[in-house]
Amino acid sequence: MESSSSALSRLSNLQRHLQPPHSNSKIRQGLVKLSPEVAEALSTGHPVVALESTIISHGMPYPKNLETAKEVEAIVRENGAVPATVAILDGVPCVGLSMGELERLATLGTKAQKTARRDIAHVVANRGNGATTVSATMFFASMVGIHVFVTGGIGGVHRHGEQTMDISSDLTELGRTPVAVISAGVKSILDIPRTLEYLETQGVCVAAYNTNEFPAFFTERSGCKVHCRVDTPDDCARLIDANLKLKLGTGTLIAVPIPKEHSASGGLIESAIQIALREARDKNITGNAETPFLLAKVNELTGGASLASSILLLVLNTWYSNLGSFILWPRN
Repeated sequence: MESSSSALSRLSNLQRHLQPPHSNSKIRQGLVKLSPEVAEALSTGHPVVALESTIISHGMPYPKNLETAKEVEAIVRENGAVPATVAILDGVPCVGLSMGELERLATLGTKAQKTARRDIAHVVANRGNGATTVSATMFFASMVGIHVFVTGGIGGVHRHGEQTMDISSDLTELGRTPVAVISAGVKSILDIPRTLEYLETQGVCVAAYNTNEFPAFFTERSGCKVHCRVDTPDDCARLIDANLKLKLGTGTLIAVPIPKEHSASGGLIESAIQIALREARDKNITGNAETPFLLAKVNELTGGASLASSILLLVLNTWYSNLGSFILWPRN
């Protein structure tokens, strides 16, 4: 396997080819604010990894959220790439946040609006503060020419979604936005088989790293097989590269399972999920409020095991930015 410096060089050449410096008219028109570090990286073809911000505002309390955000960005830099945390501040979409902006978002917490694609225009028009979910982060990453996004877990089809039609916009975004998403799979509070069926309908290539089974966020196994397995950074690189060059117009989902030694007991988590789901139904908690409620309840019932896994997953999957940020792209 080639050295990281060689891989970085080849990726830089590819990014310059795919995204010429300052070619995006939306950036020139001032619709999106790039941090100086991200702007320079994009202009020179240096690897950039997009990061969502909902985990900062809604994922955990202050100051743990700020500490985790800083740790995640540090790991991206240690691996040779530039982190680009995405958020909307005072109505301005920002790709790449300063330490001051990260701290502001962390202290705002849930006062910042959880922002999916549908919410972007509303938050911007009202000069509000928004923490981007997977769908909104993918949208802004694609807008500025960032091709890789690392997160903990994506949304999916909710249980009983065939009746409620409660389906995360993350899935339709993957079907129309050419960004590679590196994640820990789908949370088991969701309907994983239907989520994978929906992604197939959207034409999204779903790959699993070093396994034939799609991971379930808290645990390494879901019982659902995948049709695409990737075992090395080279495999991931060829997959992402082919998707971009063929202009398929869809995202790529690469699921990386949590290591066995850090995986919470699947039976314990599943039991807690069932209790949380019943309580959510009893309290008529639905829509955007359901997932945060379920995660908080599962965290409570498992004595903090699930939150600990969530934080670990975010950090581990950022390390796996190797798979998409300075990965070993195929030779020309």
